[in-house]
Amino acid sequence: MKFGGTSVGNIERIRNVAKRVKAEHDRGRRVAVVVSAMAGVTNRMVGYCAELDPLADPKEYDAVVAAGEQVTSGLVSIALQALGVKARSFQGWQIPLVTDDAHGKAAIESVDGAALLACLDDGVVPVVAGFQGVGPDGRIATLGRGGSDTSAVAVAAAIHADQCDIYTDVDGIYTTDPRIVKRAKKLDRITYEEMLELASVGAKVLQTRSVGLAMRENVRVRVLSSFAETDDDSGSIVVDEDEIMEKELVAGIANSHDEAKISVRNIPDRPGIAAAIFDPLAAANINVDMIVQSVGVDNMTNMTFTVSKADEAAARSVLEKAREYVQYGELITSHNVVKISVVGIGMRSNAGLAARMFRTLADRGINVQVISTSEIKISVLIDSEYTELAMRALHTAYGLDAKEGADA
Repeated sequence: MKFGGTSVGNIERIRNVAKRVKAEHDRGRRVAVVVSAMAGVTNRMVGYCAELDPLADPKEYDAVVAAGEQVTSGLVSIALQALGVKARSFQGWQIPLVTDDAHGKAAIESVDGAALLACLDDGVVPVVAGFQGVGPDGRIATLGRGGSDTSAVAVAAAIHADQCDIYTDVDGIYTTDPRIVKRAKKLDRITYEEMLELASVGAKVLQTRSVGLAMRENVRVRVLSSFAETDDDSGSIVVDEDEIMEKELVAGIANSHDEAKISVRNIPDRPGIAAAIFDPLAAANINVDMIVQSVGVDNMTNMTFTVSKADEAAARSVLEKAREYVQYGELITSHNVVKISVVGIGMRSNAGLAARMFRTLADRGINVQVISTSEIKISVLIDSEYTELAMRALHTAYGLDAKEGADA
């Protein structure tokens, strides 16, 4: 059972979490718990670091921002003990959950489930601080924002759990953001692949790496609400494609405002020029998403791509240092863009789904700046002012709208 920041946002909510865990424990289920920091705490810790030094030592940054989960794990353990349930807290290094040395966005390398299983064998509920592990240097390493989801899936895999329940402030996974599209539908089931694509392109319900890990380790993941009565059929479950009998053409539509568009213009068009641009970005751990190259005039070319807004300044710095070798003419960045993505395993075998997207946008006068595709996803970059119009139009065009009067 994993509880996010809003679920443990204050003492009363922590008591509520303890009651939910006790209910499962009383049913004879062996339960391990993973917790996030209380809502707002991690942002406050990040702010402290940035105020002292915007380029703070990543190892010390991790030591600071991991503190929120340590507090929550202790508080939840105390709340469980107050209800008569044996419990104890675990920090990432105590398990240990071992990561690589990429502080601030570390990847999990291994999780030893022995200590947690021993705890469960003794009838004690382990309460694990999510988001954190221990690097090869013995220092605290954090997994990046949303990393508690990844911690939960990794712990579930390590102890061979039947299921990983992610409790959050929504009651499941929807076809799109219901705050934008009122007729969004809640999905009972969705495949790992579809959820992985939706998470990677902006759906905030689950963190991307957690879904990838769940898919690799075959961990069933259920998303449900901390603030409503639930049972074994509540929420939405992420499973293997073989477990879904009726497969929809499109599972959902996501949007991401965490995009910065970077255009490198008037580049000499010669072999190796793409590598000269993207190799130094990769060396700086900057992830590049959508890419388009357009041919200019006089044997020149233009390259446009997207990075996360958080990486924009670093990307600009890297490219400015590479200018002497790349010999580009101009570097332009823009924040006023949004990535809209349509995802569904039905795209593998049904023609015309991409054309429907482009026609729907064109009919509403929305210009497409960049396109990228995968086997089950089409993404476009558009002006951010058209976000809601595009989302609603596409949701209707793909037949995802809930029927009038139907429950969302």
